[in-house]
Amino acid sequence: METNQAPTEANAVPQTKRELRMQKRRQLLRDLVRDRWMYLMLLPGVLYFVIFKYVPMYGVSMAFQDYKPYTGFFGSPWVGFKHFERFFSEPQFWMLFRNTIVLALYNLIFFFPLPIILALMLNELRRERFKRFVQTLIYIPHFVSWVVVVGIFYILFTTENGILNEIIYQITGEKIAFLLEKDWFRTMIVSQSIWKEVGWGTVIFLAALAGVDLQQYEAARIDGAGRWRQLWHITLPAIRSTIIILLILRLGNFLDSGFEQIFLMITPTNREVSEVFDTYVYTKGMTQAQYSYSAAVGLFKSFVGLILVLGSNWMAKRFGEEGVY
Repeated sequence: METNQAPTEANAVPQTKRELRMQKRRQLLRDLVRDRWMYLMLLPGVLYFVIFKYVPMYGVSMAFQDYKPYTGFFGSPWVGFKHFERFFSEPQFWMLFRNTIVLALYNLIFFFPLPIILALMLNELRRERFKRFVQTLIYIPHFVSWVVVVGIFYILFTTENGILNEIIYQITGEKIAFLLEKDWFRTMIVSQSIWKEVGWGTVIFLAALAGVDLQQYEAARIDGAGRWRQLWHITLPAIRSTIIILLILRLGNFLDSGFEQIFLMITPTNREVSEVFDTYVYTKGMTQAQYSYSAAVGLFKSFVGLILVLGSNWMAKRFGEEGVY
C-alpha cells in the first residue's frame, strides 16, 4: 500500500513548467474576476498615463533627428547628438543653467518648507469652524490662473499708479520698479508661488497629520510634555516619510521653473535673470520652429530630473526611509 500511495501524491503536484504557468494564469484570471470593479475604477487613470504620458514619449526621438513636419518622424534624417552638442556650446547655456538652478533653489528653500509649517499651525487650531475657514481662504489662490496672479501683481507693483508703489512713494518720495528691475525678479517669482500654491500644498500634510494616533499625545501630556515637545517628538516624526517622498518628487521637477508664470513676467530689462530652460524651449521651438533643437533641450532637462529622483531616492533608502519605490 505504501509503494502505491507515493506515486499518487507525486502525481498531484504539477510536474512541468507548462502546468505551473497554466495554474498561475487560472489564478490570475480568478483574481481579475473577483476584483473586477476595482480594476474598472483603475482603468481611467491607467488610460490617462498611457495616452498622455507614455505614447508621447516616442516624440523624444525628435531630439536625435533633423525633424521636418512634412516628412514626419519616419522620414526625418537621424543626426545623433548634434543638437545636444550645439546646446552645450551655446553662449546662453550657462546663463540658462544659472537662472534655472537659482530659481529652483529659491523655491526649494523658501517655498517647500512653508506648506509643512502652515499645516502644523493649522493642526494646532482647536476651533473647527475657524480652521475650515482658514483652509478655504488659503486654498482659493490655487484655482486662480497665473495670468490673473501676474495681473494682480502688476496692479499692486507697477510704477504707474500701482497701489503699493503709491504707498511707498508717499513714505519715501520714490517709486521702485519691482516689475522691471532684474534684482527684484526672483523675489517676485517666489512671492507669487508662495501666495498661490502654499495653501494647496498643505493638503497632503494635513492628511498625514490626521493619521497620527491621538493616544500618543495623551501619553506625552501625562509625561509632562508641552506643545513644542509633542510637535518635535510625535508630530514631525509621524509625517517625516511624507516630507521625504514629496521632497524626492519635488527634485524630479527641480528644473521646471514654471513656463507660464515666468513668460508673463519677462521684460527686456530683466531677461538676463529671467530666461530659463522652459522659456528658451518655447522661443526656439514655437517661434523659431527649431523643433529638434528644442526637443533636445527639453530631454536634457528631463534627464537631469531623472538623475535627481534616482539619487535622492537612493539617499533616502540609505538613511532608512521608504523612498518613492
